[in-house]
Formats: sequence, structure tokens, C-alpha cells
Amino acid sequence: MMQSLWHNRNFRLLFASATLTNLGDGLLAVAVPWLATLLTQNPVLIGLVAGARELPWFLFSLPAGVITDRFDHRRLLIACDMVRVALVLGLVALASFASPGTTSVAMLIALAFALGATEVLRDNTNQSFLPALVDKPQLEQANGLLWSTEETAGRFVGPPLAGVLIGVAIAAPFGMQAALLAGAIAMMSRLSLPPAAPRQHQPFGPALREGLVWLWHHPVLRRLAMTLGVYNFIGSMFFALLVLYAQRVLALGAAEYGLLLAAAAAGGVAGSLVGPWVLRHLPPDAGLFLGLGGFIFASAVLALSQSVALIAVALVLEAFLNLLWNLTTVSYRQRHIPPELMGRVNSAYRFFGTGPAAFGSVTGGLLVAAGAGLGPEMAMRLPYAVCALGAGLILIYAAFRLRLP
Repeated sequence: MMQSLWHNRNFRLLFASATLTNLGDGLLAVAVPWLATLLTQNPVLIGLVAGARELPWFLFSLPAGVITDRFDHRRLLIACDMVRVALVLGLVALASFASPGTTSVAMLIALAFALGATEVLRDNTNQSFLPALVDKPQLEQANGLLWSTEETAGRFVGPPLAGVLIGVAIAAPFGMQAALLAGAIAMMSRLSLPPAAPRQHQPFGPALREGLVWLWHHPVLRRLAMTLGVYNFIGSMFFALLVLYAQRVLALGAAEYGLLLAAAAAGGVAGSLVGPWVLRHLPPDAGLFLGLGGFIFASAVLALSQSVALIAVALVLEAFLNLLWNLTTVSYRQRHIPPELMGRVNSAYRFFGTGPAAFGSVTGGLLVAAGAGLGPEMAMRLPYAVCALGAGLILIYAAFRLRLP
């Protein structure tokens, strides 16, 4: 009989570390784009700030996988968070002393890019690390619990807290993030794992190629990765511009915007907690179609509605159903990828699945700029209409080509 996850000391420490880092990430989710809007109102530049944090998934995913499979996972996670502390302190300095203008935005873009590069290695290592801590039958439950803290701390508590802290000082959320990362490092340092078996390391190029080839010859994961790439392209457009949409269409302040994100996160919290139970009573691929349906609905509402309440409901539903997509796809990967290839195949999957997100953020900014002749409000709605149409086409493709055995 398997022990409860809460009796697993290593999982408890991982969960505590994840709670601290996710709370900090929730602060950054509001503070970085809000800082960008204080430095510029140019939608293309704001899209570039969001894209800079996502571009490393396109540039560094593949080498990150080789590094993940080559080094001790716990030490890699600690090293990544130490680098993130230094970068967040750079954001503290920028928020404290920068003046509006292109130079300050360029510095913000550079810091966002560096944070994204660190997060590529950290996230890939984290997903590859979990199967070593819990039994395979517990993966959906463990992923659900980790996503519950991501949603609760990162999207439910973090955003409104960031709004309050911004009211005190724009640098305050970044300072708190640095402190939270220090706490996460302390938690990860206490993990106790048996020594890993010695690995025969291939040269970098053949090792990278092995992960790509394995993914390419697995038809289900290959199609999932390609579908996710298009989904994340339009999804990054959706979320990168949400801060401007909140300001220009809904006329929300920082605290109100944080509360809107927190309301949406309630759906994610519910999805992470009941998602494993829901998926056990549905066909294996139902989570894929429900996730796409929720995104289509939310995009259509933002394209057409002026009701803050309806928009909040749409974001709640999207967050809930998106968790079903995530639980389905991540657990499927963790169950089917061989342990010795986990880092490289995961990184190859994220290269195709997450890499395009950087280009979606910039494309969204360009769409707003191109639609300026329609008026400020209609220009902000245009990308969401494109998101709804694009997700509808993905849903049609998934209905014919995506099946999880």
C-alpha cells in the first residue's frame, strides 16, 4: 500500500518550496507588466516585455533538457533560484530608480529575458524531478497538489497582494519575491534523496538529438507538442495584453486588476483540487477538449463584452478547464517518457509547445498597434477575437487528430 503524499517528507518540502516560489511568481505576474506600463504605453514594447520572458523557451529548451539529465536535480533547482534572487534584486533597483523611456524598457526586457532563461531550466528540471519523489500512480494527485499551490499562491493570493504592494511602492513586490525565493532555497536544501546512479553521459549533440528523435517517433506526444505550440502562441497574446485591456477597456487600477486575476485563479484552484477526480471519470483525452473550449469562451467574452463580472466568470472557467488540459498532458508525459530521457524529451516537448509563446506576445502588441484606427477599445478587443478564432481551429484539429490511448 502506497503511503500518503503528505507522509512523504521530500514531497512536503517540494510543496513548501513551490508555495513560496509560486507566491513570488504571482507578485511578478502583476508587478512586471504594471511596471512596463509605468515606463511606456506602447503596446508593442509591452508585448516585447512579455515576449522576452517567453523567448528563452524557444532558444534554450533543448540544451536545458541535456543539462537536466546530466546534473543533480535538487542542486539545479537551488542554483536556478539563487540566480533568480539576483535578477529580482535588479528589478528592485530598476523599479526604484528608472524613469519612463526606451532605455528603462530595454533594461526591463533584458531582466525579463534573463528571468525567463533561468525559469526554462528550473521548470524543466522540476517536472523531470517529480517522478523520482512519488510513485507513478500518484502523479496526477501530486501534480494536482502542486498546481493547487501554484493557483492558490501564484494566482489567487499573489496578484491582489501585488496590487496592494504596488500602492505602497512599485519596488515592494520585487523585494518580497527575493525574500520568498530565499525561503524556497532553504526548503529545497533540506531534501534528502539517495545518491543517483552514475550516468553514462553522451556528448552534448548526440544527447540532445536522442531526446528530439524519441519525441518525434512518439506520435501522440509529437502531435500534443505541436498543438500546444499553436495554443500557447495565441494564449500568450491573450495574457500579455490583459494588463492593457484591464486599463483601457475596463478602467481598472492595480489593486482591482490584481483582484480580477485572483478571481480567475479561483477556477484554477478548483481545477487543481478536483481535476484529478474529474479526469478519472472522463475519457483520457476529454481534458484536452474541455481546456480548448474554455479558452474559446473566455476569448469571445473579452472580444465582445464590457461586463467586468462576466469577464471574471469567463476567466474563472478558463482557468478551471485549462487545469484539466495541464493535468492530462503533464501526467501523460511523466508516465510515458523513460526516466533516463525525461529531461531531454520534456525540453524538446516544451521547445515546440512553449517556444512559440514569445512570438504570440509580440504579435498581440502588433495587432493592437495595427488596429489603432478602430479606436483604443476596439484595438484592444481585436487580439481576443483572433484568439477565439485560432482556438476554434485548434479544437477542430484536435477532434480529428488527438487521441490519448
